[in-house]
Amino acid sequence: MRNSNWLNQHQEETLEPSREICDAHHHLWDYPDSKYLTDDYIKDISSGHNITSTVYVECGSKYRQEGPDFLRSVGEVDFVRDSVTSFNENNSSSTRICNAIVGYANLTDKNSTKTLDELIDASNLMVGVRHASAWDKNKNIRNAHTHPIERLFRNSDFKRGFAELEKRNLSFDAWLYHPQIPELTELARNFPNQVIVLDHLGGPIGIGPYAGKRKEIFQSWKKNIQSLADCPNVFAKLGGLLMSLSGFGLHKRDRPPTSTEIATLTRDYYLFMIDTFGPARCMFESNFPMDKVSCSYNVLWNSFKKITHAFSENDKELLYKKTAQKVYKIRD
Repeated sequence: MRNSNWLNQHQEETLEPSREICDAHHHLWDYPDSKYLTDDYIKDISSGHNITSTVYVECGSKYRQEGPDFLRSVGEVDFVRDSVTSFNENNSSSTRICNAIVGYANLTDKNSTKTLDELIDASNLMVGVRHASAWDKNKNIRNAHTHPIERLFRNSDFKRGFAELEKRNLSFDAWLYHPQIPELTELARNFPNQVIVLDHLGGPIGIGPYAGKRKEIFQSWKKNIQSLADCPNVFAKLGGLLMSLSGFGLHKRDRPPTSTEIATLTRDYYLFMIDTFGPARCMFESNFPMDKVSCSYNVLWNSFKKITHAFSENDKELLYKKTAQKVYKIRD
């Protein structure tokens, strides 16, 4: 990840600084070779935008080192809960973080129901589960940290565990790559009452065998997104396009991009998603610190605001706060 010296080469005035935002997707982690902790995230969100609530999404950090394998991911919820308690209780501003938690359960495991129940018991902020399915046959594409099998959503063991989410009023976050979108559509149709949230616009890949094929991939992506949007139980997160996976290569530049440059590169994706799903089913996300590889937090949200500058106030409220709060059960 680029250091702050690189990011600090470009500074911008915050646009619409009073607009209330729920950051619908971010991480905290404490890995042996990398740390992004509460103080790091607070520093980023304090750069100008009015972040009033956030959604923490699992990333495989701080698992329990002892006990049954199927309960080790509960340690991540413990970690998040304990990490943010002091800030949320003592902060004098309107900002609260990790108001909702999306944890991990291996839904293919025969003990997945026990995992789900332990996750719920660990925190009253546990509202959803992500079992990342991002998988590609090409060795140049890094598969998800959960080491998913091919066609995970069609696996009978997975579907058995997936069926338990609705019983517990838990949403499901879907992290996949764009060739897998039809598999998610099939899953959504088979479980019409299960709330599903598509992460990172369905993961359009622009590297490896997909490099240099952006126009072709964009057309197939649009077709598959349209079919997915026909499922009323599916919502969409708008963000994640600045990971290196997308192939824009912003992280390789000598200087970080401006919000105008980012908006120009990504506008067509976001506008299509909003037009197809509607603002009531879309929510902006930072995907920090993953997208921090390409720009600062302030610049990222400025790019979103430039894309939506002509939208109605009602639509902006949905995109920046209300949709996320509704899906993840966050109260003002």
